[in-house]
Amino acid sequence: MTDTPENPDRRGFLTCMTWAGAAAVWTISGGIPTSRLIGSAQAATTGFTFAQVSDSHLGFDKPVNTNVTGTFQEALGKVTAGSDKPAFIIHTGDITHLSKPAEFDTGAQLLKATGLQVYTVPGEHDVLEEDRKSYLNRYGKGTKGDGWYSFNAHGVHFIGLVNVINLQGAGLGELGKAQLEWLEKDVKGLTASTPIVIFAHVPLWIAYADWGWGTSDGAQALTYLKRFGSVTVLNGHIHQIMQKVEGHVAFHTARSTAFPQGVPGVAKGPGPMMVPGGELKNYLGTARISVVNNASPLAIVNTPLAG
Repeated sequence: MTDTPENPDRRGFLTCMTWAGAAAVWTISGGIPTSRLIGSAQAATTGFTFAQVSDSHLGFDKPVNTNVTGTFQEALGKVTAGSDKPAFIIHTGDITHLSKPAEFDTGAQLLKATGLQVYTVPGEHDVLEEDRKSYLNRYGKGTKGDGWYSFNAHGVHFIGLVNVINLQGAGLGELGKAQLEWLEKDVKGLTASTPIVIFAHVPLWIAYADWGWGTSDGAQALTYLKRFGSVTVLNGHIHQIMQKVEGHVAFHTARSTAFPQGVPGVAKGPGPMMVPGGELKNYLGTARISVVNNASPLAIVNTPLAG
């Protein structure tokens, strides 16, 4: 059976899942979400915007996609197309497939070609070396520990977390004591009205524990963010769109630019999912996140590579 938005057997498995064959706009203001499908990714892009790409898996070469470099390049081209370019790009991990220097070099060249500032966090495929130097030498400057850091842009506080170094049972992510202590201190001096955007590779919430789609101590991290009125968490890893809201915290996972994975509880297990010929690009894509002027909500527009 093939994963498609039209397949009723796959709808409703997780109430927090949103399939988006067209672009989906998710707007959060004061912790209250609204979501709708649109035919164009140009909506909800007033004011400050940035782009999210994820799971490019450069070096992957299996029948589901034998040209991941090409699809990643195409995705980046869509991000930078038009006059309203985003302020920067966030890559939520698995830049590479095997942590090889040549794969990192290809990623660096393609990201540099966008002309945009790029912020990254590692995926588990980026830290396969014991010393993790290939990733840290390229993206670890100015970071703490295994590569976590924060920065401010347009009144928003961004926090890049690393949850792929010590994977737990079934592959659950873990932040660890040192990073949690750093996070608590990092947000301590911020006002409660400061919008927070956290980005990490593995979902911070438990999306599907049997497949390791979650972070074992993610709930602890979120306790430090309870006083903030707007918290958005961006992740990759699962290669499909899932959205969830818990109070004032909105979670969003992005599509891969390389290959899709099956729906948990329906597919036999995680991993690359074959799709009918010619349909791959319906399952790949990027996300564009906006802080709209005045009310300053965060709006997420998911755009498939097809079209």
